[in-house]
Amino acid sequence: MTTLETTGPAITEEAIPVWNGKLTIRVKIAGAGTPLLYLHPAAGLAWDPFLSRLAEHYTVYAPEFPGTSAGDPYAIHSVDHLSDIVLIYEELVRTLGLANPVVIGQSFGGMLAAELTSAFPELAAKVVLLDPIGLWRDDLPIANWIATPPDQLPALLFHDPAGPAAQSMLAMPDDPDIAAAATAALVWAFGSTGKFAWPIPDRGLRARLHRLTAPVLLVWGREDRLAPVGYVDEWRDALTDCRAVVINDCGHIPQVEKLQETLAAVSDFLGKDCS
Repeated sequence: MTTLETTGPAITEEAIPVWNGKLTIRVKIAGAGTPLLYLHPAAGLAWDPFLSRLAEHYTVYAPEFPGTSAGDPYAIHSVDHLSDIVLIYEELVRTLGLANPVVIGQSFGGMLAAELTSAFPELAAKVVLLDPIGLWRDDLPIANWIATPPDQLPALLFHDPAGPAAQSMLAMPDDPDIAAAATAALVWAFGSTGKFAWPIPDRGLRARLHRLTAPVLLVWGREDRLAPVGYVDEWRDALTDCRAVVINDCGHIPQVEKLQETLAAVSDFLGKDCS
């Protein structure tokens, strides 16, 4: 276990062997209290103020998706199918000893959270999905984020791409060599996660969502350009127990662009003030 430097809560990192020893999943952990599993978006894990605030009330476990961990890009070659990923994450939860955690997933992580808790309905106490992908309507196409050039990502992900939230999250280092390495890592992360998310219409999640019986909070940015807000009704209709909060003047990453509003919605749903 290693301890990471941070201006927020102390973050430790554990390396958890899974999948009959074929994979090692790195998990960042912070906080104390009820376990909370956070599943990151396609670009990889970034420990942001949203997670730091949650760690004031929960023990946050944030695994890095295979292939997105620094120094271990080829881990993704050990996994071939989405169903395998679901089993790997269930094994990870058991190995960590998490009993009925809150599960929160954003975008690709939201799809993964929905797949995991649909396959294992008793796993989660509550589920929070932040602008999840995973469903498809021909009249509401999901944008192809994998093919989007890095310099166009701010406009795809944020309602205000020039705002401080977007600039802080997506700013590249001044050193050109470091910036090139960061861009390459982003592209690789998109490929590693995209292997199980694209083409979205072929994944069949809608047929499985009725199995997700834990209470679900759906949070969506009204101006989401990647996954249109019209998908709120699709998710709500497919889920057994779902409430939805739509945040105005907000794009695809509400916990970054509208942190306080997102924390307020999550706090109300979880019954614990994280704001």
